[in-house]
Amino acid sequence: MTFISNFVPAEMIPYVNILACLIGGYFLFKRMFRANADIQVESVSTSSVKDSSEPIVFTTYTPSTLIKFNGVDDERVFLAVKGIVYDVSAGKKFYGPGGPYANFAGHDASRGLAKNSFDIEVITPIDQPIDLLKDLTDEEIEAMNGWAAMFAGKYLVVGELKNESEI
Repeated sequence: MTFISNFVPAEMIPYVNILACLIGGYFLFKRMFRANADIQVESVSTSSVKDSSEPIVFTTYTPSTLIKFNGVDDERVFLAVKGIVYDVSAGKKFYGPGGPYANFAGHDASRGLAKNSFDIEVITPIDQPIDLLKDLTDEEIEAMNGWAAMFAGKYLVVGELKNESEI
């Protein structure tokens, strides 16, 4: 006879065991994701964005002004998706020099992200108008929108991207 059988009828013990497992699983799950959230907060708080002494002001960028924020000419790394410019300096190991997405630094990354291509050929040259992306498939637009949502949730918006003629 177990301790619990003193308080619970025998036919209810399997249900009590299941309930105990669910409660234990909930707290274990909660603890695991809480530890992960602490790590993510710590990594963002030590980023170069937070250490920057310059205030970030919402600005209208053109392809020729955005190019400077490539992690080489300026230590900050900006890129644009769907006309919105993000400061991705916190992810410099990904978007800065030598990173897997380095081609996007200082550029409009919309087409490359939509097509899941990191080739330089998907980047519109800075002396040409901003890519209108009219030839993208529904799947490519969905992929681009997913990336845009990720950037919006993770990085600071620092401006908008416009053609030279629109300013």
